[in-house]
Amino acid sequence: MDRLCCFSGSYAQEEFWVDPNRSFLKAYERTDQAILSHSSDLGRGGSTAVTAILLNSQRLWVANVGDSRAVLSKGGQAVQMSIDHEPNTERGSIENKGGFVSNMPGDVPRVNGQLAVSRAFGDKSLKSHLRSDPDVQDTFVDNTTDVLILASDGLWKVKHLT
Repeated sequence: MDRLCCFSGSYAQEEFWVDPNRSFLKAYERTDQAILSHSSDLGRGGSTAVTAILLNSQRLWVANVGDSRAVLSKGGQAVQMSIDHEPNTERGSIENKGGFVSNMPGDVPRVNGQLAVSRAFGDKSLKSHLRSDPDVQDTFVDNTTDVLILASDGLWKVKHLT
């Protein structure tokens, strides 16, 4: 347990103690709006994200958009604490907003043939088809908890060379 890093209570809004899901939703929404409002400085792209907050060294909350992941090791077993937001999984939402999912170019499903995730911050040109609301999960931390890994797809989707 001593290997997990935690945020102090000063980082969490008071509302977090009452409704963590809503607090994550509002924080991710504000982040998306901030990125979109600075798109002229930041460019057309966007980002995925994963966030973890450990309360009282006992309860771990994790939120994510896109394919940034959180994996917890408990008793030597990997526990996935996040959900990848892939275009095929959320095809209905994308199509209901006037977008489409295509495997062209390549073999990866993409929103409008461009983005390989269905939820992201920014991406102004695709924003009307994307979501930025996070999935939120929580778990209790105890003495069997070894480590929490937070990383983008650059770590998780590495192909092994043989």
